[in-house]
Amino acid sequence: MKLKFPFWVLAAALVVSAVPVYAHHSFAAEFDANKPVTLTGVVTHVTWTNPHAWVHADVQNEDGSVSNWKFELGSPNALYRLGWQRDTVKPGDVVTVNGFRARNGNASANAKEFRLKDGRQVFAGSSAPDQGVKK
Repeated sequence: MKLKFPFWVLAAALVVSAVPVYAHHSFAAEFDANKPVTLTGVVTHVTWTNPHAWVHADVQNEDGSVSNWKFELGSPNALYRLGWQRDTVKPGDVVTVNGFRARNGNASANAKEFRLKDGRQVFAGSSAPDQGVKK
């Protein structure tokens, strides 16, 4: 008995296996709740993508140099539910971000909230434990 295996099944399996797999991470795997940061900088780029939106900002270091920080926010849907619009934070805006630093020490953090130039405070839909709920 000869087993027939359609060519299209094999081709589909090869295509699917060539696509990279992106795993969603837990907060604790990437960020440290024991390392809170508060940074002020100028927004350089905003990305509205799933599973997380990202805000990049140039932050001046103590020595006068500038580092471009990357802040992870909640999903675009979660941000909309928290009152965000696509133009809530845009390039050129000065923002102060409260969040939690990346475990690997690079210029990256999980954002808890943003304080805007006009004084408004907007929550970032953080995945940190007990975050995103005003008490």
